Amino acid sequence: MATSRPAPRTDVRPSPDALLARATREERGRLKIFLGAAPGVGKTYQMLTMAQARRRDGVDVVIGVVETHGRKETLALLGDLELLPRRRLEYRGHSFDEMDIDAILARRPQLVLIDELAHTNATGSRHPKRYLDVEEILAAGIDVYSTLNIQHVESLSDIVAQITGVRVRETVPDRVLNDADDIEVVDLAPEDLLQRLREGKVYVPEMASRALEGYFAPGNLTALRELALRRTAQRVDQQLLSHMREHAIAGPWAAGERVLVCLSEHPGGAALVRYGKRLADQLHASWAAIHVETAASTRVSEAERDRIAESMRLAERLGADPITVSGFDPTSEILAWARANNVTQLVIGNSQRSRWAELVRGSVVRALLRSAGDISVHVMGVGRDEDADGHGSRIKTVPRAVPFPVRHYVAAAMAVAAALVAALVLQPWVGFANVDLIFLTAVIAVAARFGLWPSIAASITSSLAYNFFFIPPIYTFTISDPMNLAALFLFTVVAVVISNLAARVHAQAGMAHARTATTQALYAFSRKLAAVVEIEDLLWAAAYQMASMLKLDVVLLMPEEDVLTVKAGYPPEDRIDEADLAAAKWAWDKNRAAGRGSDNLPGAKRLFLPLHTARGPVGVVGLASDREGPLLTPDERRLLDALLDQTAVAIEHMKLTEDIDQARVTAQTERLRAALLTSLSHDLKTPLASIIGAASSLQQYADLYDAETRRDLVAMIHDEADRLNRFVHNLLDMTRLESGHIELLTESVDLGEVVGAALQRTARVLEHHKIEVDLVSDIPMLRLDVVLIEQVLFNLLDNAAKYAPTGSVVSIRGRRNPDGVSLEVADEGPGIPQEELESVFEKFYRVKGGDRRRVGTGLGLAVCRGFVEALGGTIDAGNRSDRSGAVFTIRFPASIEVELPREPAAAASA
Repeated sequence: MATSRPAPRTDVRPSPDALLARATREERGRLKIFLGAAPGVGKTYQMLTMAQARRRDGVDVVIGVVETHGRKETLALLGDLELLPRRRLEYRGHSFDEMDIDAILARRPQLVLIDELAHTNATGSRHPKRYLDVEEILAAGIDVYSTLNIQHVESLSDIVAQITGVRVRETVPDRVLNDADDIEVVDLAPEDLLQRLREGKVYVPEMASRALEGYFAPGNLTALRELALRRTAQRVDQQLLSHMREHAIAGPWAAGERVLVCLSEHPGGAALVRYGKRLADQLHASWAAIHVETAASTRVSEAERDRIAESMRLAERLGADPITVSGFDPTSEILAWARANNVTQLVIGNSQRSRWAELVRGSVVRALLRSAGDISVHVMGVGRDEDADGHGSRIKTVPRAVPFPVRHYVAAAMAVAAALVAALVLQPWVGFANVDLIFLTAVIAVAARFGLWPSIAASITSSLAYNFFFIPPIYTFTISDPMNLAALFLFTVVAVVISNLAARVHAQAGMAHARTATTQALYAFSRKLAAVVEIEDLLWAAAYQMASMLKLDVVLLMPEEDVLTVKAGYPPEDRIDEADLAAAKWAWDKNRAAGRGSDNLPGAKRLFLPLHTARGPVGVVGLASDREGPLLTPDERRLLDALLDQTAVAIEHMKLTEDIDQARVTAQTERLRAALLTSLSHDLKTPLASIIGAASSLQQYADLYDAETRRDLVAMIHDEADRLNRFVHNLLDMTRLESGHIELLTESVDLGEVVGAALQRTARVLEHHKIEVDLVSDIPMLRLDVVLIEQVLFNLLDNAAKYAPTGSVVSIRGRRNPDGVSLEVADEGPGIPQEELESVFEKFYRVKGGDRRRVGTGLGLAVCRGFVEALGGTIDAGNRSDRSGAVFTIRFPASIEVELPREPAAAASA
């Protein structure tokens, strides 16, 4: 059933936290993020369009950094917007242009455009990430427009990797989106984006074709689009809640549905959770499960505590936010949380109290129906469910040992005695009518310190002492005056009521303290799990945490080739006996508890519990102890459940990460295989066709050709065979590098001789280029493998010949510096795009060079890097600063220089 009667507003005060957050926002600039699902949807275009409109309105707008990627329509929008110069940074011989924060702060515009929020700054920048630059600019009171793709949001990076098979390394924390003042989704239908991709408006044609086969698959784009829209909806939802809290709007505002499931210790909690999940799915709404701890919660049985814990765990596994609050009145606490969080649907189980109990203690269901106002209330008839999560089984626990607190009652008696002494001393000054306040003070102190029953004892003792020592006739328990009898009765009632209230506060404080301690321990455990990167470390950390918190021996088992195997233990354990292994296997197969203290295979030495998530079991935990009887108390059982849940989620997360990494490796392997097949089909087929054609012509028509034509055909056969030889040589070299079978035969090498030998080998390749060699005279001999270094120079010169135009200069320069020796090979070709300076050393990677690009496998530079690093040096790619062209720099450390022996002084003088 449901109700929608309006309720009077009882809280008209704005939220102090919301007001503080708004004041903080007003002190800084405003951040607007243009969010897209994928590259090419038009984020930068939309940002520039909005900036031009703001400039026409008189706003001072400047460009901090905008990446147009060569798109004509985006370039046209730059118009007359002021472009601040970038700052040039040098790192390892390379130049990088980065946004100049100081120039922006000095210029102090009203609005600055900063593209690509997730960008990683070059080494030497003030901040490592661009979003940190933006935060500094916002702190100075300057508004910022920026762009971001959904795959760069940190919390979504795993989901994006699972969808696309590509793990994004550049991410921004979620707080950046949460702190943004405005988020505008730049949306484009997948069909339109794919059309833009085919038209070359996103990437160049070759990259576009690869993107269409991978990242930009229609299914991927649809999933990314949904992620972007959902994440933006969450932010809008947060803004709505903030607005309501700032303006003391009680709500709900049904702009979006929210479901709240109310759980108690009564049976049927699991059924309520499942109904709440179904309702949330039907409404496409977020949902939460709430439990209110009151003073009565301290008196519930252990079975009822377990029932609440199981229901909350089930809700969390099904995607709800588990909420636990403390208060005196469950109805007011539920409605306060619901209105503060804009809940529109409440789910609660039908009252299971008798009529008499409802009259005496009230009914939460009826109170909610009366006071819910615009919140719909679903009252469900629920049955008894013995197993809330459907996976557990009954486990025997050790009853909580609660010894009789004799010292509490002794302390209560001492407090009353102290109050009596103080009352006897102060009676002449305060009078007979006021000494009861002294006893009330003692009662309150006992209740706040020791709880309800010691305070009740103190109340009764105080009443007796008050009667015996202060109510005439004194020193007797007789009361002659009816007024004194009424005063004693009222004093007793007040003392009992006050002690009860103080005891309830004490009980709630104790529960809060215990919950805080447990939460801190679990939080520390979750941080520890998040920090590990290897599954072995994760399992060891989990075993150690469980063993230290529960004081038990712990083993963790996981399947290995379909056989459960001990993976970690504390104290260290590498095997278990057959009975325990059978119990562990039963727990794994049935996804239920087995072994000592359970209903299944109780003869085992250990108790085995499955580690499971919503996706299924991921492992088994075994617990053991030298003491007899059940292993766990009820509180320890609930703590263990929380530890198991965290461990299972961490294991599943790591497995998903491994699966994603494996998928990425598989995709990379497939890409390399395809590239190799493409290269083989082209770089073998083409020269073989030329060789076969020339040889066939010589064989069949030799008499028809003159001598010069025959020489040309023979030269063609030689050149194409040489090209094949280079191709096979690079393949073999790459195989040697990847297998690690490179044996260095080092000797003293003169770089001048090596350069000469490499030029001689590339004479035919470079016959249409000019060669300049500039080696300084003081270059020392180096201890190198002459074959490898000559092959490196040959590949670099061959690469220069491919990309440099005919008649251009290929230069070789050698220099000595304090750190060692450097050797540069430079050409006058088109150069290398800045973003591809590292990619050129990848296998089968080739820079896009238009129609002038000559044939090649993309292996030569990869072989160069492998050989140079094997020789102890480094190789980097860059662009010339004096003209167009690429430059490759090889650096060898001074440690491999060969020191020539010096001539004796006498010989030198002779």
